[in-house]
Amino acid sequence: MGILGMHKQEEIGTKKVKASHAGGYAETPNIELVAISDIDEDNLRKFGDAWNIPIDRQYVGHDSMLSSEDLDVVSVCTPSYLHHEHVIDAAQSTADPGVIWCEKPIASQVTEAEEMISVCAETNTELLVNHSFRFTKKLRQLRYLIQEEELLGDIRSVSAQFRMELLRNSTHVLDTLTFLLDTKPKEVSGYINGENEAIDSLGASKEVDDAGGGGFIIMKDGAFVNIDCTVPREFSSMCFQFTGTEGKLYMNNDDGEWRYWKLEDGTHVEQPIPGIEDAWTWDDDYRSAFPNAAEHIIELLDGSADNHSSGKVAAKSLEIIVGFYLSHYTDGRATFPLDRPLCDVSITSW
Repeated sequence: MGILGMHKQEEIGTKKVKASHAGGYAETPNIELVAISDIDEDNLRKFGDAWNIPIDRQYVGHDSMLSSEDLDVVSVCTPSYLHHEHVIDAAQSTADPGVIWCEKPIASQVTEAEEMISVCAETNTELLVNHSFRFTKKLRQLRYLIQEEELLGDIRSVSAQFRMELLRNSTHVLDTLTFLLDTKPKEVSGYINGENEAIDSLGASKEVDDAGGGGFIIMKDGAFVNIDCTVPREFSSMCFQFTGTEGKLYMNNDDGEWRYWKLEDGTHVEQPIPGIEDAWTWDDDYRSAFPNAAEHIIELLDGSADNHSSGKVAAKSLEIIVGFYLSHYTDGRATFPLDRPLCDVSITSW
């Protein structure tokens, strides 16, 4: 229906929220939300009323929907520990979707992510993971500038900060980094502070492993990345600072400030970012990411584009998070790719 923390509680179920899977579909021509499922019948009816879904296409439980409907797309918006089961069920069902749009993070353990990717490949299903920053035009332009135009030269150092918890929220930071840097991690050293604010913000009754934390990452290309995702939502900011051999970049998404300095004769000279007007904002760019993703789904269905946010790339950020936990609890560093038994480590979250 919406995202707690981004929307007012009283609007949930009464207002069509653009920054949601359903909102993305509603904003996009030639795609229609036709059926929904939930194990909580009260939530099911509330959602159905909000999005005008006929009562006979409101299913209690996903199995009944998947066995009754012929679907082009299935959205999986359940808690992260259920993504594995629900994606595989959808991919193997008689509903036979061409695309599964799964919420981030992809799964709770690397092994589960790998199986989801494998099953979707076997069933010829595109697995699209909702790391929504990949669907914003400004970030895609920035990636082009960094990778194709070498805006910053060779990136040597990155610092990033965002809110706790690592799996529920900060997967966005790590996916954004792997998207912009286009490289893989070599090793990490992690720290977990054990704090979790989701119990209050989600009204959840069960404690989970997911917590604030961070650490440093050494990428395969030698870049040093520092991650701080230890603070609560209330006073956090999504910030990045990149230092390269040809320039510097500062991105503060919460305050709407992006700045770029080009290195000229040993001096950093501030300049506009080519092809990008103003900074990225939550109100504009983030909310637009959902309709952009829905438009991309149509491209995937007609075969006119490659997957912008595949399960394979989504698994990278999950593997880094697992590495942080392994490092913290073993007092050592984690190296990549993770050895087979370590891929089975599960981090519980919502």
